Amino acid sequence: QVQLVESGGGLVQAGGSLRLSCVASGSIRSINVMGWYRQAPGKQRELVADLTNDISLNYADSVKGRFDISRDNAKNTVTLQMNSLKPEDTAVYYCNARGIYSGSSYFSSDYWGQGTQVTVSS
Repeated sequence: QVQLVESGGGLVQAGGSLRLSCVASGSIRSINVMGWYRQAPGKQRELVADLTNDISLNYADSVKGRFDISRDNAKNTVTLQMNSLKPEDTAVYYCNARGIYSGSSYFSSDYWGQGTQVTVSS
């Protein structure tokens, strides 16, 4: 079974930094898209950033220049380095993976981590 496990959330003062990590497991051979979404109180879940193998790097306008996403495909991990954090970045952050080759199977649907809380104080 494919599983995503996140780590790195916490409480930080505005202007500070946090690094979120996510590890995918479950006999995975490769993953097409890995990224991060977030959901703030009273808001819909939104894309923060993602990486598509050999295609694209994508950031939400609100985080461009502050956040950096990276992948280690050999380890099936994705990392979100968050700098210059603002109170409006406060949300639950979810790891996302889509297009997974696991064993001899391919799964086109989305897989999600449990979420990790990021709180930025002013």
